Amino acid sequence: MKRAEVSRATLGRIPSYLEYLKNINRHTGNISATTLAKELGLGEVQVRKDLGAVSGAGRPKTGYPVEQLIEELEAFLGCGKKRDNVVIVGAGKLGRALLDYSGFADYGLEIAAAFDVAVEEKLWSNSGKPIYPMERFDDFCKEHPVKIGIITVPAAQAQQVCDRLVQNGIQAVWCFAPCALCVPPEIPVQYENMALSLAYLNKKID
Repeated sequence: MKRAEVSRATLGRIPSYLEYLKNINRHTGNISATTLAKELGLGEVQVRKDLGAVSGAGRPKTGYPVEQLIEELEAFLGCGKKRDNVVIVGAGKLGRALLDYSGFADYGLEIAAAFDVAVEEKLWSNSGKPIYPMERFDDFCKEHPVKIGIITVPAAQAQQVCDRLVQNGIQAVWCFAPCALCVPPEIPVQYENMALSLAYLNKKID
């Protein structure tokens, strides 16, 4: 089955569907989009669109075979396989918080390590993740299949860090620095401007 393009919003809901399905009676044969929508407080049309983007199992009047739907959602999220490695450059408070956040595993991702120019020897985060000196970065990327780099350094250093990520074969960048990066056209960049997000929220309640 050729999957439709999956939106960011749909991707965000997939773990909720999977968690719910795993917690119902596993002997339940089929489940309808109507039931899922009601139990999760979502719109029925939205649920059908979400599941249609990742599963071809749904049938009119009979719904989705629960076991098959679970398998398809797990396959989509990469559950059961080796998680894709991610690294962080910038091990300040934000970097360390991201390093220790366990929710990335729900999407088949694993933050393997953090790096920082201020670190002189290997350290450990609160959850036991390694934090390395920046001079270990190139060797680490050669030894591990890293796909995504997270930038949590000040804006003035962000482009230099981004260049280092690209030089080491990293395929995508998640940037928390308030700046615009210059990257090759094939490298997607996701920017997170936390000040802007908070300002937008504040405007919503003015």
